[in-house]
Amino acid sequence: GWGIEPIHDRTRMLAGRIRNGLAGVRGARVLDIGRERCGIVSFSLAGRPAEAVQQALAARRINTTVSTVFGTRWDMERRGLDRLVRASPHYYNSEDEVDALLAEVARIAAG
Repeated sequence: GWGIEPIHDRTRMLAGRIRNGLAGVRGARVLDIGRERCGIVSFSLAGRPAEAVQQALAARRINTTVSTVFGTRWDMERRGLDRLVRASPHYYNSEDEVDALLAEVARIAAG
């Protein structure tokens, strides 16, 4: 009963919350490009392999994925990227869940 536009708006809001939160995490780098920001947030953590970040988040029951150069060769090679972490909030996720993701990323970054 939500409808496409409210789902789109909520997903973008949650993704924006992640992007804004990552801006305050030391060593976090949001890797999204383009004018239109969607519900996928790509990021890296300085000094932390993407797989290690994804596994640490998974241990806290926070779902993310790792994208490799094989999935987006042209873009990632052009930008000198090998791997990145992808968080994909959905309209049914809560702000508390987004905040938990951000708190855990900050904990991982702190070492």
